[in-house]
Amino acid sequence: MENLNYGVVGNCRSAALISEKGSLDWMCLPQFDSSSAFAKLLDNQIGGSFEVLPEKYIRSVQYYKKNTNILHTRFVCEDGIFELIDFMPRYIAENKDYYAPPDLVRYFKHIKGKPTFRILYNPKLDYARNHTKSKLAKSEFIKSYTTSGTYDSLYLYTSFDCESVLNQDIICLNKHEFCLVTYNQKLLRQTHDRIYLILQRTKTYWLNWSEKTKVHSKYAEEMGRSALVLKLLSYQKTGAVLAALTTSLPETIGEVRNWDYRFCWIRDGSMVVKILTQLGHYNVARRYLDFITDIIPEKKEKVQIMYGINGEKKLSEYELEHLAGYEGSKPVRVGNAAYKQKQNDIYGILLDLIHQQFELFENSLEHTEELCTIVRSIIKVVEENWREPDRGIWEIRGKSLHFTFSKVMCWVAFDRAVKISKLLKSDYYVNKWTPYRDAVKKDIMKNAWSEEKQAFTQHYGSDDLDASVLLMETYGFIDAKDEKYVSTVLTIQKELEHDGLMYRYKNQDDFGTPKSAFTICSFWLINSLYKIGRKKEAQDKFDILLSYSNHLGLFAEDIDFETKRMLGNFPQAYSHLAIIETAINFSEDEDEKSEGLIDQLNS
Repeated sequence: MENLNYGVVGNCRSAALISEKGSLDWMCLPQFDSSSAFAKLLDNQIGGSFEVLPEKYIRSVQYYKKNTNILHTRFVCEDGIFELIDFMPRYIAENKDYYAPPDLVRYFKHIKGKPTFRILYNPKLDYARNHTKSKLAKSEFIKSYTTSGTYDSLYLYTSFDCESVLNQDIICLNKHEFCLVTYNQKLLRQTHDRIYLILQRTKTYWLNWSEKTKVHSKYAEEMGRSALVLKLLSYQKTGAVLAALTTSLPETIGEVRNWDYRFCWIRDGSMVVKILTQLGHYNVARRYLDFITDIIPEKKEKVQIMYGINGEKKLSEYELEHLAGYEGSKPVRVGNAAYKQKQNDIYGILLDLIHQQFELFENSLEHTEELCTIVRSIIKVVEENWREPDRGIWEIRGKSLHFTFSKVMCWVAFDRAVKISKLLKSDYYVNKWTPYRDAVKKDIMKNAWSEEKQAFTQHYGSDDLDASVLLMETYGFIDAKDEKYVSTVLTIQKELEHDGLMYRYKNQDDFGTPKSAFTICSFWLINSLYKIGRKKEAQDKFDILLSYSNHLGLFAEDIDFETKRMLGNFPQAYSHLAIIETAINFSEDEDEKSEGLIDQLNS
């Protein structure tokens, strides 16, 4: 049994997962949602990988270059020491555009001695559906290509002897070398100096980006790393934000809860962008809102819960039956049928983000008019649908129900629309939408509360509990000191917490009873406990939860209750935005204490 001990590198176009021993086990090119070129992650035998195998290995250690997405794997061997530096190029070019090609650089840094190793370069294009052949081309590079089925190709440029790489000969490292994996054949000769310059420019880009991140003194490292992960999940071309970089990593080993997360959920994307904006990264928000205005161009346009990263609206789901799956967990899925679902919570989350933008920035008249049109279009949908059942935040594939969280987010949609109207001094819409806001609140207070449980429940007419209900306070629906909220938090903790981790819910759904902890729910509980005054308990839980990350501080979607190993798609945007949100809450309290102490000293 292995944890998801992978590092992630990327350039806001695509990304790669590198194991703690330096094996490239997952990469899709030319973009995030393309078919895989390396997928050992999903099939040890046929998935394909790019491995560095030292002859006299003693140990290895992996770490990020501080404040960057550049990954170092240091190999200590009997015959020497070297580092493998992995990164995907990203920097601002002379024409002010971003240079972010579909490339992965593996830079071999010689440190000591004469370390020897073999290179296993074994790409398997198009999800390994058909045979991939690799051959020496023009004595300059190795070309890999599919010999049947859908044609695809990949190129490897290297300062090593190409024949030695292809034949897996023993290589002795006595100076710095490189390998460049690229989707496109290069026009210029690839030299060590060129690759080294790209490395330095990429390092400078990430250092500059991190410098703009407003982290607090407490949990600064965790906040910084999480922000860098969220940045990697943003797609430069359109502004879309991915839920995760992988497909079909199972929520429970050997079961069928395996989904493709390489898409932009309106909910996840809006939450990520709101958090990154709080950290000072405003361009991410601007690009994401451009993405939203592009996918909702007409007033009658129905808003889907999710889209492809280029705005695709049809995300047909199918299975790759030839792949064994992560630790034998089938099926491996591509696409996601959830795009057809009705989830009424997405409108409130999106309008919450748009409201934040109106509060923070003076938008141009044209941009303001576009956003106002989207607000009115969304509110029209909420007016027509808030009384209707839906599939909820957890995308239940069974019947639709009146989920409490969905209702709360419909209230948020009206509330934020009213607040936006007040900012724009539009009394007409304030007067029009306020009664809706009040009606939704009255409906929730009447139908979502269970006298027997003394808690707001998962859906109307039920005594089942749901962790998403904890967010009622976060979005301003109810005060943290309200007796009903305090009782709800403690009841949800009592029933859904197991060994310090949280179930999303315990009632059986269309795939049976959930068996792993959904990582973000544990953060939600911590925040809720903190807000109701149980600060020491919340702080202790946060510190323990952070210890369940992998060796680089990265989190997946789920955590196994018993073993504490990570499960689900990775790295997960939800988990990392929750780390930042929780750290901000804790830090703001510390900041207030510090300010109070300074005031005392000055008085």
